[in-house]
Amino acid sequence: MKITFLGGGNMAAALIGGLIERGFAPAAVQVIELGAALRTQLGERFGVRAVEAADAAALACDVLVLAVKPQQMRAALAPLAGRLDAQLVISIAAGLRLCDLARWLGTPAQPYARLVRCMPNTPALIGAGVSGLYADPSVDEAGRALAARVMAAVGSTVWASSEEQMDAVTAISGSGPAYVFHFIEALEAAGRKLGFEAADARKLALDTVLGAARLAAGAEDSPALLRQKVTSPGGTTEAALASLATAGWHDTLVTAVMAAAARGRELGAELGKD
Repeated sequence: MKITFLGGGNMAAALIGGLIERGFAPAAVQVIELGAALRTQLGERFGVRAVEAADAAALACDVLVLAVKPQQMRAALAPLAGRLDAQLVISIAAGLRLCDLARWLGTPAQPYARLVRCMPNTPALIGAGVSGLYADPSVDEAGRALAARVMAAVGSTVWASSEEQMDAVTAISGSGPAYVFHFIEALEAAGRKLGFEAADARKLALDTVLGAARLAAGAEDSPALLRQKVTSPGGTTEAALASLATAGWHDTLVTAVMAAAARGRELGAELGKD
């Protein structure tokens, strides 16, 4: 299998590194990247072929990964329009809909079809991400398996049942790290107010979140049941959770995620305008 990346930013680098760590041959990877410094860096770091423009060799691939910023995607795809054959195209650009990518990659008479839309999140940069995927109906099981294999190089994968669900993926896991960071900030601030030095407050907050996430990931119990097991009647945890409930913390977070999903739909429509 040969794979070409259009764009050589951080997420593309993470995917390339993850694939190579899993035994993928550097000689089978190419990168199309406008920036000269980044091209040199990728070539030296991974031993892959890095070029400025999409030449015939770069397009002689089985998989083309679109790793360009959403606002720059249409211009980046213009030189490729009508030049693809049967490559599986994987887009990791947030918000961009398959119908728009199909128009930009194909011709007026024949939009491109073999497309998979993916939404990785920032922990993918350290191989600990989760990616939501949705495939155009034209993509067969082999194509879906290939897309999952590529994205598994930076973490776990979840398939969406409809493209509309990709806005929910963006809101939950794509934006989710920011929610977690915000929670860590608040927990750290509470530690400072309770008398800890900054370094110790941060360690308590970070290691608590990390340990709790590992426990939840490895447990058969649901997060709700794990929470109940920590919460002794009349104890300290119950007092804290009661305060959160009074503040409407649970419903506020759900509402926030819904707002993110709604904004994702708006952005998709805006980015796809002619």
